[in-house]
Amino acid sequence: MNPFRTVLNAGVSTHTISLSDKILTLGSCFADAIGSRLVRSKVQALANPFGVLYNPHSIHRLLQYTVFNEPVPEHTFLKHQDIYLNYDFHSELSALQKDVLQHTLRNMIGATHHFLKDAQWLLITYGTAWVYERVDTGEVVANCHKQPAGQFQKSLLTHDTIVQSFDTIYRALKEFNPDLRIVLTVSPVRHIKDTLELNSVSKSILRVACHALQETYIDVEYYPAYEMQLDDLRDYRFYKADMIHPTEQAEDYIWEQFATRYFDAPLKSFIDRWKNIQQALAHKAFHPSSDAHQKFLNDTLKKLEELKSLVNVDEEIAFVKSQRTG
Repeated sequence: MNPFRTVLNAGVSTHTISLSDKILTLGSCFADAIGSRLVRSKVQALANPFGVLYNPHSIHRLLQYTVFNEPVPEHTFLKHQDIYLNYDFHSELSALQKDVLQHTLRNMIGATHHFLKDAQWLLITYGTAWVYERVDTGEVVANCHKQPAGQFQKSLLTHDTIVQSFDTIYRALKEFNPDLRIVLTVSPVRHIKDTLELNSVSKSILRVACHALQETYIDVEYYPAYEMQLDDLRDYRFYKADMIHPTEQAEDYIWEQFATRYFDAPLKSFIDRWKNIQQALAHKAFHPSSDAHQKFLNDTLKKLEELKSLVNVDEEIAFVKSQRTG
């Protein structure tokens, strides 16, 4: 039967993700979308620990901090409306005192360093090739933090610049963790502030760069989240009211295709079991003390106990036990 749309089949990767694998996600909103779903599925994932990052240069710089466990340079901090921020990080990482923010960033970099050391996967999502450089230092910032436009020079990264920047951090990553595999994606979120025309230019550069990197490095591959949103789903009903961000339904579809491509059979089986338990945990009874609901809780508790050897379910077990009457 004609599906009345172009269906993108992402295929199955020759290298699969297992329940015991560790995955770090970094970058634009898609890194959040996939990362949060990995966490909810009990996979050992660290989802976008530095906040949303858009351009390749800033993502690579944060990876440099992580690999070498480097301190954040003093000149990258700023104060805006009594709040301390850092040009290399998203505004969600902020504080009322500079030393508190420095401590937070130091701990975050250290934790990510140790996580990445024995991780099997790194998922990077590029959002835009447009960057803003500080006029005073010439450095690219991850976030302008609403500072005056005159303090920055806007420019467009080239394909060659992205590839060269990636090569530098790739060599450091492989020396740090030789077994690491990297999945690249381009965010389907449209940056219309750059105009639709220049957004297309930006995404094109990112896509060409990803293709070049996939062809160059044997342990780097591309996942077509961008194409799934624009060519497979291809309808405004799959965008939120802002007509920019994918809906949760669209993200779920892209996530399901990601699982089909990368998850091994035991992980897929586990996730199916875990979905049933999640539905049980979300169930709200009209009569919590009834015999039927108490039996339901005991059955759910038994299922959780069966998973203790696979994943940490202490929180879920405590939650179920708190609802039992006997």
